[in-house]
Amino acid sequence: MSIPQSGGGPIERHEQLAELLAKGCKPKEDWRIGTEHEKFGYCKDTHKPLPYEGERSIHAVLSGLRDRFNWAPVEESGKLIGLTKGMANVSLEPGGALELSGAPVETIHQTCDEVNDHLREVKAVSDEIGVKFIGLGAAPEWKHEDMPLMPKGRYQLMNGYMEKVGTMGTAMMRRTCTVQVNLDFGSEADMVQKLRVSLALQPVATALFANSPFFEGKVNNHKSWRAVIWRHLDADRTGMLPWVFEDGMGFERWVQWVLDVPMYFVYRDGKYINALGMSFRDFLKGELPALPGEKPTLSDWADHLTTVFPEARIKQYIEMRGADGGPWRRLCALPAFWVGLMYDQNSLDAAWDLCKNWTAEQRDALREAASIDGLQAKVDGINMHDLAREVVAISEAGLKARARVGAGGLVPDETHFLNAVKETIETGKTPADELLDHYHGDWNGDISKIYDAYSY
Repeated sequence: MSIPQSGGGPIERHEQLAELLAKGCKPKEDWRIGTEHEKFGYCKDTHKPLPYEGERSIHAVLSGLRDRFNWAPVEESGKLIGLTKGMANVSLEPGGALELSGAPVETIHQTCDEVNDHLREVKAVSDEIGVKFIGLGAAPEWKHEDMPLMPKGRYQLMNGYMEKVGTMGTAMMRRTCTVQVNLDFGSEADMVQKLRVSLALQPVATALFANSPFFEGKVNNHKSWRAVIWRHLDADRTGMLPWVFEDGMGFERWVQWVLDVPMYFVYRDGKYINALGMSFRDFLKGELPALPGEKPTLSDWADHLTTVFPEARIKQYIEMRGADGGPWRRLCALPAFWVGLMYDQNSLDAAWDLCKNWTAEQRDALREAASIDGLQAKVDGINMHDLAREVVAISEAGLKARARVGAGGLVPDETHFLNAVKETIETGKTPADELLDHYHGDWNGDISKIYDAYSY
């Protein structure tokens, strides 16, 4: 999850709220790709999740990365809770999952090199202490009480609030992992088109990357249990945002929605101040109960922007948030999938043509069906497998048009990063389907086989 934002002065005009988002507009030659992925750590011999401290722990992994690979430490209240190197950072999810937030790079070749370097570093450190990491959308066996809450003030506040809203907020915090890509926009109109396409087609990503058919040691009858959890999290800050598809959508419309999302916290002097359920609109008037008489800064607004969790969201870029965590090679396939759709105008237009006539009800139904049935989902005559085939073909055309070479000019473009999802299209089997085949086949119903078979 996001780290505290900084560098924003006082908010003196309402217009500054939208202007902060609009500062993300960049000319096409400056568009970049930022990939984030999370993975679960566990003790190799017991398959139990990692505690924060101890010989085999999250702290030990972070310390090893810091000491051996020149990452700079990030601390909170004297606790090591993350690492930075250049524009990349390693952070902790609430239940101890390790996240790489990659630096903004120009090509999928570069983002894949970054992912590979990171996983090699993590493996070098973790192998020495009997720790392994695995990429899945949801923890396959662990229960809530098995998962420690990491020592971050933000998480302490969120944990209590999540127990009061929705039904699965604490499961999201502790027992889900995702991979996402962050992409740029050129103008407000470009942002609107990209946000609409990314929201509408997020269920396709959910289906293609579905990788969580197990939960609490059982088959859960869903291809993506992570997606189920996100559908039952907190209605105020999640979902498919039907108003994005209405006339008048723009930066200010996003501002108005976020202003109505209840607050979590205000960050001051290294501490998180409880503002749970309070109104940022009151904060703008100097009437926030947590800080009476004080008005917010742009850093406070940037922090609040990180507390909304729809299927795609705007900051100074767009985050694609619909995919399960997954195997090593799929960590490069997701950014390739979205870059092909978003960074070539012909492909973006073709993708919009596919989904522009869907109703809000159809978009919601596709989101739900993708989590249950994956590629086998069907909604109002929309066949997910056929739709995914069209979308992947559009993405491939976009990557060909970009023609970003790799391997010193030996690789002509980025299309080979789609091979994993093209195989899924050809076979009709998502990662979740492959896991279920193993479970009902050579694993003989033993979910614990997943650790040896699928760890990094």
